[in-house]
Amino acid sequence: MLKDALGNYRGSLEELDRKIEKDRNNAEAYYDRANARFCAGDRAGAVSDYTRAMELGLRPRENFLAIGNRATARAELEDIDGAMDDFTAIIKASPRNRGVLKTALFNRSLLKRIRGDHKGADQDYRHALSIKNHNKQ
Repeated sequence: MLKDALGNYRGSLEELDRKIEKDRNNAEAYYDRANARFCAGDRAGAVSDYTRAMELGLRPRENFLAIGNRATARAELEDIDGAMDDFTAIIKASPRNRGVLKTALFNRSLLKRIRGDHKGADQDYRHALSIKNHNKQ
């Protein structure tokens, strides 16, 4: 689970439900509620809210975090294909934040290993290790 830049989650489930009731097109409220649902153990609800937030349009940073968090929730729900699709989307987009890219590669490597694709898992793992720790300029 990834937190926002300040290291916390924004709002309780009840507050976020009310915010969404007022404005069904508030991408940030869906994103925040997805984070709260994830922390509460509601992985299916989190997947649904991350998806809706992305459909409505998030800022690029939050969009990458939403994709990564949705992938993690999908993996925990044993939706390996969906999780791999999400991690692959991050990898293909090659985000400026190298940590996000490395995390996606490491996680996809684990999923490939679960699927028996040891060669692909090793390639992703080596690729992740080759990425420098600083972000692109």
